[in-house]
Amino acid sequence: MATRWGLCSAGKISHDFTVALKTLPPEDHQVVAVAARNLEDAQEFANKHGISRAYGSYEELARDPDIDVVYVGVIHPYHLSTCLLFTKAKKNVLCEKPLAMNTKEVKEILASAKMNNVFLMEAVWTRFFPISVEIRRLLAQGAVGEVKMVRAEFGVPLMHIPRSVQKELGGGALLDLGIYCLQFICMVYNGEKPERIQATGFCLETGVDETVVVTLKFSNNRLAVFTCSLRVQLPNDAIIVGTKGIIKIPAHMWCPTSLVVNGKETQYPLPEPSLPLKFINSTGMRYEAEEVRQCLLKGNF
Repeated sequence: MATRWGLCSAGKISHDFTVALKTLPPEDHQVVAVAARNLEDAQEFANKHGISRAYGSYEELARDPDIDVVYVGVIHPYHLSTCLLFTKAKKNVLCEKPLAMNTKEVKEILASAKMNNVFLMEAVWTRFFPISVEIRRLLAQGAVGEVKMVRAEFGVPLMHIPRSVQKELGGGALLDLGIYCLQFICMVYNGEKPERIQATGFCLETGVDETVVVTLKFSNNRLAVFTCSLRVQLPNDAIIVGTKGIIKIPAHMWCPTSLVVNGKETQYPLPEPSLPLKFINSTGMRYEAEEVRQCLLKGNF
C-alpha cells in the first residue's frame, strides 16, 4: 500500500514537498489531504496539486482516519502545538526543521510521540541525499584518513522576508540556516558532542541573529567552524579535511548535487519537477519522504 500523506499548511515548503513526492512512484506515496488555517487556501492548494481533501483547520486533518503520516510545514513557533496536535491524535509526523524553538519544546514533542507510540522525524532533508549517504560511507572507510577539520557556510540575503527577521515568527540565521551547517558537522563527527563551543555574531533590532560564526572543538583536537547569515550571499559550500585527503561539497551544501573527493568530482542530478519550485533543488525532499516510508514499513519508531 502507498504511504498516505496529509499536509499541515498550504505554504511554499508544502508545495515543494508535494512536487517532490510526485517524483516517487504513486503506488508508494500519495497525498490524500491538505489543511490550512482557512479553507480557501487549502482548496486552492488541493486543486493545484490534485489532492482530494482540503481542510480549513489542522484539527480536521488530525481526525482524518486515512492519513498515515502528517508533513508539518508551518513556521517555526507553531511546530510545538501542531506536532502535539498530531502525535496526540496518534498520527505519525514528519516536521520541518527546526523541530522546535528550544530544548524544552523538543523534549515535550519527543515525550508525546513516545507516549502515543507514533513515528516522529525532523525533516533535515540533507541527511538523506545520495551525497550524504556517500559521505558517511567514505568516512566509515577512512577515505580521507582521520578527519581533523570541518567547515560549512550558509548565507543568503533574507532581510526582506518577515519570517526570517521577526522574532515572533521564529526568525534568525541560526534556526533557519545555521542548522544545516551544524547538522552536517554532527554527521561528520558521528553525533559526538563537542567539548567546547564558541560563537560570535550580532543581532538585528528585531532581536534575532543576523550573522553568526561558530567554532566547535571536539575530542583529539578536531575542529569545526561554520558561518550563517541572513544578510549576505556566502559561498555555501562545505569541506571535510582529513589526514589523507579532502571531501568538498560545492554549493549548495544543504541540498547537494555534486561531490568532490580528493579532486575528483561526481554529479548526482535530481529529478525534474512537474511544477515550478519555490526553493532550489526541492525535489531532493523525495529522499527524506522515502526514508519515512521505509521507517514506517519496518516499524522503526
